[in-house]
Amino acid sequence: MSQYFEAGEETVWNPSNGVGLLFIRSSEALALAVDAPTGITASGADEWVIDMPVFEKFVGELVSRYQQSTHLILRSLMEGFIATSLVLIERGGGSVPLPSTEPCPDAFDVQVSSDGLAPRADPGRLEELRIAHSKAMPI
Repeated sequence: MSQYFEAGEETVWNPSNGVGLLFIRSSEALALAVDAPTGITASGADEWVIDMPVFEKFVGELVSRYQQSTHLILRSLMEGFIATSLVLIERGGGSVPLPSTEPCPDAFDVQVSSDGLAPRADPGRLEELRIAHSKAMPI
């Protein structure tokens, strides 16, 4: 059995049940973190419809939060979901521009060590993960 993720008339991903349901549950948890709707709704027992404009905005909020954070654990928890989502957006004909400028630091989730404030995310990290995820995601 597997899950189907549709954007318009296109199937953009067809993962196994466990992976698909974990993605959905992760989206629900991350929606709370950025106070935004996911744009993903159930359309059957194993089918999900992605409202691309809403999903793009949701993922854009996640990317912004990711790029602003100095908290390694927060970024680690987010980056797999974001990379997978970027692949779905690309396959659905949408886009989420990755920030090209240095975003303002996040004052909410700050990681400080004996060396001081931890660094923010590597700007190329999400793109590297998007490429790797794209190769591993069946349609």
